[in-house]
Amino acid sequence: MRVDHVSYAAEPDGSIATAERLAARLGVEPVYGGVHPRFGTRNIILPLAHHRYVEVVECLDHPVTDKVPFGQAVRTRSEQGGGWMGWVVCVDDIALVEARVGRESVEGSRTRPDGVTHRWRQLGVKGLIADPQLPFFVQWDAGSEHPSEVAHTDITISRLTIGGSPDRVRDWLGIDATDTSSVIDFEFVAPAGHPGLLAVTFETPRGEITI
Repeated sequence: MRVDHVSYAAEPDGSIATAERLAARLGVEPVYGGVHPRFGTRNIILPLAHHRYVEVVECLDHPVTDKVPFGQAVRTRSEQGGGWMGWVVCVDDIALVEARVGRESVEGSRTRPDGVTHRWRQLGVKGLIADPQLPFFVQWDAGSEHPSEVAHTDITISRLTIGGSPDRVRDWLGIDATDTSSVIDFEFVAPAGHPGLLAVTFETPRGEITI
């Protein structure tokens, strides 16, 4: 179980403009990720080192968006003005998570403009909606290219600042948050309003940048 990526809901001017602003701050090139047909969303990827990435995601004008948890989560955060939506951990066997939380995972896929298709299973978005400090889980299909592999960069995530409780996250994960990465620090603070992912700090050639 390891931190896989962080999700940022598009701001009012859309995913392209949002991704370009974030990419300029970090010094990376945004890559169009493609449409999630099952979720009614689309994303743009900011590749990072250590097999991680930032996902900038927005809703499509499609009925499925409001029928599935991921689309609901994206729409809610975007309607609040956009910003960090959550963090995601990758697991080797999502069946173990299914057994622990008592729910089944769902399939996800998207195809990039260059024809590469990413496939995975995910679980826990309902947990994120109910308590935004909680990550959700993904398991990438065997043989599916990881989204971070679309480009090389030395930029890394160095800290996640989360409004919430490390005990609550431990109960959800079954391990301490710190056990999901050997290079990411976790800072838990009392939420000023709602709990959730408040900030992400990146290590870049220009020094630390916190968004």
